[in-house]
Amino acid sequence: MADGGDRAEGLLARLSGARKRYGDTTALDGLDLDVRSGELLAVLGPNGAGKSTAIALLLGLQRPDAGEVLLFGRSPHDLAARRGVGVMMQEVALPDALRVRDLIAMTSAYYPEPLTLPETIALAGVERIANRPYAKLSGGQKRQAQFALAVCGRPRLLFLDEPTTGLDLTSRETMWATLRRLVAGGTAIVLTTHYIEEAEALADRVVVMAKGRCIAEGTVAEMRALVVRKRIDCATTLDLATIEAWTGVTGATRDGGQVSITTPDAEAIVRRLLAADPALSDLEVRRAGLSEAFAELTQEPAQ
Repeated sequence: MADGGDRAEGLLARLSGARKRYGDTTALDGLDLDVRSGELLAVLGPNGAGKSTAIALLLGLQRPDAGEVLLFGRSPHDLAARRGVGVMMQEVALPDALRVRDLIAMTSAYYPEPLTLPETIALAGVERIANRPYAKLSGGQKRQAQFALAVCGRPRLLFLDEPTTGLDLTSRETMWATLRRLVAGGTAIVLTTHYIEEAEALADRVVVMAKGRCIAEGTVAEMRALVVRKRIDCATTLDLATIEAWTGVTGATRDGGQVSITTPDAEAIVRRLLAADPALSDLEVRRAGLSEAFAELTQEPAQ
């Protein structure tokens, strides 16, 4: 049986050769995507890359024009499969007059084995707003309430679309800690986010999409390794135009006495800097982060 086989492999959801068009626009162009048990998968891509369409197919909100979509080895339209999923989308309409605890209780009733109300409130960290009507919440507090609704059913697979938008730093870090606990407990999470540092801090695996296709996939370290550029930061009185003219320098900026240089050949540039400026100080060379990797991967059209 397909469901049993997928469980054995730890595979919870899959898109195989998924294609989707909206009129003349190709949203997905033969996308392959797997979601595995106990991992946080970050799906990144510029606007129009197809991220939202891919999630909509996995949730059964849309049907592909071609290809296969599986959720727990079944159709995503299968009720039993859908009950294994928690969802937090960007656009959410909830009854304004209901208190947060009432919304949680109402949503929990959909699931066969939900968390208790106190468990959900504690897990989502919504103790202070549990008795407040949804309409009286700030934007960030509404996101926290929506997160509680996403986790109340004890989902095996959790879809989070920009979950920390509108949260302050403390609330964001609290949610990050909760997500790590959920993954450690075996929950799989699919995260779409514009905060690259969020993906870098949380993801076990990253998929970068462009023009409806996957253009890169791997761990955060593997994504960094795809980028050949490094960044050199230093304090120097050397003229910026002089540095920019050196062979191997792909970019340079100055902020006061501090200069930042990007280059694929950091060792050669460092030697040249030291030779040209004996008073050079505060020298630091670092490998590319996920932000640089994302920028480099998505600046060229997908091949």
